[in-house]
Amino acid sequence: MNPKQRYSNIFLLFVARALRGFGDGFAIIVLPAYLSAIGFGAAEVGLVAAAALLGTAVFTLAVGFVAPRYDLRNLLIVGAALMICTGMAFAQATVIWIIIAVAFFGTINPCTGDIGVLIPLEHAMLTYGTGDEHRTQTFARYSLIGALSMAVGALAAATPDFLSATGVERTAAFKLMFYAYVALGLSCAAIYMCLPHAHAEERPAAAPLKQSRGVVYKLAALFSLDAFAGGFVVQSLLALWLFQKFDMSLGAASIFIFWTMLLSAFSYLLAAWLAKRIGLINTMVFTHIPSSLCLIFAALSSSLPIALGLLLVRSALSQMDVPTRSSHVMAVVTPPERPAAASVTAVPRSLASSLSPALAGAMFSASFLGLPLILCGVLKITYDVALLFSFRHVKPPEESA
Repeated sequence: MNPKQRYSNIFLLFVARALRGFGDGFAIIVLPAYLSAIGFGAAEVGLVAAAALLGTAVFTLAVGFVAPRYDLRNLLIVGAALMICTGMAFAQATVIWIIIAVAFFGTINPCTGDIGVLIPLEHAMLTYGTGDEHRTQTFARYSLIGALSMAVGALAAATPDFLSATGVERTAAFKLMFYAYVALGLSCAAIYMCLPHAHAEERPAAAPLKQSRGVVYKLAALFSLDAFAGGFVVQSLLALWLFQKFDMSLGAASIFIFWTMLLSAFSYLLAAWLAKRIGLINTMVFTHIPSSLCLIFAALSSSLPIALGLLLVRSALSQMDVPTRSSHVMAVVTPPERPAAASVTAVPRSLASSLSPALAGAMFSASFLGLPLILCGVLKITYDVALLFSFRHVKPPEESA
């Protein structure tokens, strides 16, 4: 593949990531508000978030099996079709078990970060032809674009409030947002069709994990702990926490979440700069621990301005491990093992993160509003310490030189 074609493919993947991020940005805020509007409580919102994460895990596992055998371009198109079906189904469903089923089989991601059925496919596609010296920067840009688009999408989540003010019935306004999600899925499908077919001669033949198995399994276990912790404060539940504890409006919450996502977005570029100086693992750990402490203190605060300030600081630090984690996984395995490694590390994350939202929803229903945030912070600090001691001597190629 010549450099011009490679850069063109990366650009197309960046555009598709932006569209999907925009859709996720408003969907993760609109969905809990929509469920509340049609009569469901915090426990049901937690079940829907858990189903979405569990479904993501199952489909990501399936992707890990089929990606080595099928064209990555065609798999991406199938993922976009699933996105279209998700928006259509949410716009029509009003029965909780049907909504849970749509969440399980669909593509709406209830949290920020790199969880999603299309993520491993795009990671594998981005890595081919990218040298070690540019890999972390490429993932940082990919994460930056995703986070910025989610931030703009979070602002768009206030659209139902504006539509309601003009006389549109509130549930109808929510349904219009899901139809917008359908339109984004159609756009992604069109973009993926412009990608070249990923034939075997154009990329290394995918292989199951062999020589990197031990490293990947250990990373997957640690990432699962991190994901389980993060599931207590997925963006949908954080929005619900703001609604319940501080009685924030949908518009105010969407503006605040926009700023949290914006801070997270620009932190990706800082992560790439920092990783060149102190290493990937150190960047992941020494930015994560302070962010977890901010989350714990926010949960204990009774002042809205203080809580929001702490959450903003957390947002500026908590996602710096996203591009560095992706880069580290791709660096410590052989090129033929990369699709399998992406899947093996992604699936346990999704499975683990699917368990905690339902628990968090039950805690909210029982008026333990701050407990999910505290549990998240404590577990994430435990993960950071374990990661540092387990992998401080495992160096990617650019750090071993």
